[in-house]
Amino acid sequence: MQASKYAEVCSPPVTKPELTYRSDIDGLRAVAVLLVFAYHLQAFKILGGFIGVDVFFVISGFLISSVILRDIEESRFSLIAFYERRIRRIIPALVVMMFFATIMCTFYQLPAQVEDTAKSLLAATFSVSNVYFLLTTNYFSNSDANPFLPTWSLAVEEQFYIFFPLFLLLVRRFFPGKLKTAILGVAAVSFLISVWSVFAYPTATFYLPFTRAWELLLGTMLAIDVFPRVESAIMRNLTAAVGLAGILLCAYLYSEKVPFPGLAALPPCLGAAFLIAAGETGSSVVGRILSWKPVVFIGLISYSLYLWHVPLIIFERMTLFHIPHAPNQVQKGATVLAAIVLATLSWKFVETPFRKGRWMLKGASAFRFAGISAAVLAILGGSLVALHGLPSRYSQQQLAIVANTDNAFSAREGTCFLETGVSVGKRYDAADCLRLDPARKNYLLIGDSHAAHLWYGLDKVFTGVNFMQATASNCAPTIQNNGQRLVDEVDERLSGNVCRSMIDYVFRDYLPNHHVDRVLLANRWEQQNLPELEQTIAALQQRGIEVTVFGPIVQYDTDLPWLLVRGLGKNDPLLAQRHRVLRYGPLDQEMAALARDKWKVNYVSYFNLLCHDNVCVDTVHGDTPLLSDYGHLTTAGSVLVAERMKSDGAFSGE
Repeated sequence: MQASKYAEVCSPPVTKPELTYRSDIDGLRAVAVLLVFAYHLQAFKILGGFIGVDVFFVISGFLISSVILRDIEESRFSLIAFYERRIRRIIPALVVMMFFATIMCTFYQLPAQVEDTAKSLLAATFSVSNVYFLLTTNYFSNSDANPFLPTWSLAVEEQFYIFFPLFLLLVRRFFPGKLKTAILGVAAVSFLISVWSVFAYPTATFYLPFTRAWELLLGTMLAIDVFPRVESAIMRNLTAAVGLAGILLCAYLYSEKVPFPGLAALPPCLGAAFLIAAGETGSSVVGRILSWKPVVFIGLISYSLYLWHVPLIIFERMTLFHIPHAPNQVQKGATVLAAIVLATLSWKFVETPFRKGRWMLKGASAFRFAGISAAVLAILGGSLVALHGLPSRYSQQQLAIVANTDNAFSAREGTCFLETGVSVGKRYDAADCLRLDPARKNYLLIGDSHAAHLWYGLDKVFTGVNFMQATASNCAPTIQNNGQRLVDEVDERLSGNVCRSMIDYVFRDYLPNHHVDRVLLANRWEQQNLPELEQTIAALQQRGIEVTVFGPIVQYDTDLPWLLVRGLGKNDPLLAQRHRVLRYGPLDQEMAALARDKWKVNYVSYFNLLCHDNVCVDTVHGDTPLLSDYGHLTTAGSVLVAERMKSDGAFSGE
């Protein structure tokens, strides 16, 4: 939902006397890092905040290319000096963050999580974390699970800058006078590959430098005056306004459903380019806003803020500085404040002294510092991997809970349950997932992952029913009306939205032409879903189809297995209960009343099935968590829910 992670991009401006300081660029850094922060924090509905990384790529390309090209033109460019500057700007703050975050994770994470953190530490240490995350995870589905996820962009940038100076030197040596042509050619190839591969290889396109190079090179084009200069005050103001609007609109309209980067990355990158270009020839209203001192200050600390914001979000969700039962916005505000304070300390006492203060890294000392730091981090990470995350920290009872947590619930992922925007190359297998059984009742389960986790238990317990399945992540099982938010229209237009395609097929093609005895609607319901849910129920009832609605599941503000393990360690068996998300109880009661009095449908309340006297079931057989995370049933949990449904008379007669 990042570029403020880039050395030059996020660190304070280049202080060469030949370069003019641009306070508006620091302000642009602030916009970028706050968008990324809001995305990871899941705040302010900034579902596309990840485009902040792309803004930073453009800034980085502009600033660093300006320095390199100037030095080359003046015949004083040195690769050694260039990498020395990169070490000075990036390594100290990065090393401090990685070391302390690893120590914290070692004390508080579960063994498998510690091992994963250690592996990503090793990858980040050697600037290949983008490759590691490409092979092991997905940015959108893992944005709150690994403290070093933000380092993927640092790796992309460092990989780019290994080759970029060499490329410029070769062009100058063998093709003098063809610099603009060469840069435009490479950028065009990178862009076209990105546009194509975002559909064929979406995760690789997101993480690899080849498909991101054009974004950095867009900044280079600004540095070499490929574009016309914006001379008049009217055009400066218009260009800057369009640029900022493009960035903010993309941050609001985009989501993980949009194939990215590809063509979708062009508007935010052009927005950043417009803002930089407008500020080259004078001031503008937007430029003056970005130059406001509080905004500039966030830009100055943006590199450290980018480094620390994900670890702090993770530590908050691990309840390490959690405010029990505080309103969600209050908790998020506390996290933002803590991140700004920590980033300020990092900028003042780590970044600045090592960059230009008393501990300034120069010459051989810079490379020694980098080498020793890499060795220490590698030993730390390698030791934690070899020790399998130090499971000896936990009791046998705690380890049993960890062992019995199956995160990959049996939802037929990849065929009947699709990860929206992740499994873009996969297709819903209607022939298998919607196969009718003439010998049994046929029930169709529709919804998101909160529907998919039900399938296993229902199929095991209600053997007289054939449970068909149409599920995708973040996919409400509702017929959308003309008032649907523009963000979903953008998603559908840009991505061919696997969710909407599946839902439209089920409601418009499959159900009108096939007899289904009952439709089961399940979702991670929120208040705003209820009007469309009501319309969907009415449409199904008009076709004579029985409907069962599953209410919101009991949810927690962090992973339930972690809360159970931590509760055992603190001899606090009610710890998990105190971390329930309270707003879903009233929503369940409201939906139950609507189902009974207005919708006239069967309603399944998890709260009635699992909770008594304000205490909810959180384990199965005492050592298996009911949920694998904040709100998804384990396979054992899925069976327990289905068994309790059967005892409660659900699907009576089946």
